[in-house]
Amino acid sequence: MSYMAASSLLLLLFFSGSPIQILGLGVGINYGQIANNLPSPSRVAYLLKSLNVSRMKLYDADPNVLVTFSHTNVDFIIGLGNEYLPNMTDPIKARNWLQQRVQPHLPQTRITCITMGNEVFKTYDHQLWSNLLPAMQTVYNALVDLGLDKQVTVTSAHSLDILSISFPPSAGSFRQDLSEYLHGILNFHAEVKSPFLINAYPYFAYKDNPNEVPLDYVLFQPNQGTVDPITNLKYDNMLYAQVDAVYSAIKAMGHTDIKVRISETGWPSRGDDDEAGATPENAGLYNGNLLKRIEEKQSTPAKPNVPVDVYVFALFNENLKPGPASERNYGLYYPNGTPVYNIGVQGYLPGMVYTSPSTKIALSVVSNVLFIVIAYLISA
Repeated sequence: MSYMAASSLLLLLFFSGSPIQILGLGVGINYGQIANNLPSPSRVAYLLKSLNVSRMKLYDADPNVLVTFSHTNVDFIIGLGNEYLPNMTDPIKARNWLQQRVQPHLPQTRITCITMGNEVFKTYDHQLWSNLLPAMQTVYNALVDLGLDKQVTVTSAHSLDILSISFPPSAGSFRQDLSEYLHGILNFHAEVKSPFLINAYPYFAYKDNPNEVPLDYVLFQPNQGTVDPITNLKYDNMLYAQVDAVYSAIKAMGHTDIKVRISETGWPSRGDDDEAGATPENAGLYNGNLLKRIEEKQSTPAKPNVPVDVYVFALFNENLKPGPASERNYGLYYPNGTPVYNIGVQGYLPGMVYTSPSTKIALSVVSNVLFIVIAYLISA
């Protein structure tokens, strides 16, 4: 098979399906991998390129992903699981981890942030609570020693369970039992200028009280909204109210110089019988309406000059996640690249090609051309 024939077949394989819609989403995407049926990182790279997504969040430092995305325009948040926090309080172990898992990928892969643990305060493990700040500080100091602190920052992601009051937003406050830990963490963020990350899910509020929480309010649909009686600011959706509640809680601890980012938000397309609202229609409305607002660079009522910064959860459904059915159905895409529902954007995931021995040589040429083209498209 000639090179031109292989190229023609390659283009036929790529574009014989639905047309690609290129659209900059303006959001980040969480790339969870608790599954046994996900596409390879190289195919995921092409999907993100077709969507014009340039920010991705991992829950680890998977070298296969980080190598695949070298020389691309994708900024990465990488993660250290809760189980690593005790070791990361040791300066030698923290430096070794950075030298082995982060430094080899820089600068060709754009790693911009490391999250230390995930929803640590949801564990009720007090030893883990005590390890969080020292681990953050130790890893940051190791970044400084390695000369990497200007390009890589350190933070952690928290569930909204850390709030004792979330409404009205202006009265937002952290739980009293967490104050001694959060004071130090907020001081750290202010000092190193890293963001405070929250995993915010209006879905949970609706699921727990479907008869009291208006569905339109949590789905960004037209609704009467609610007014903060202290500030008279009007909220037409719960997510923005949650963000402002966190800002208020941070301010109550003496800080007005820390940015809040949404490290996770989303809506499940399917759930168990007792998981109200988990449908493809609602998931499509939530994420579709959210993307429109992000494209408009909307801000929250209390922070009118700070556009909302969001990482949507998640890129794919993950079939091995434990818990209720909803946990396995947050993806925008099925692992085969088919959209779970319509949110107004369409990407493209190159298909897997299965063949007989008689055509292996021809498809080997096509495969080589495929990876050359993917590499070119990603680096363009």
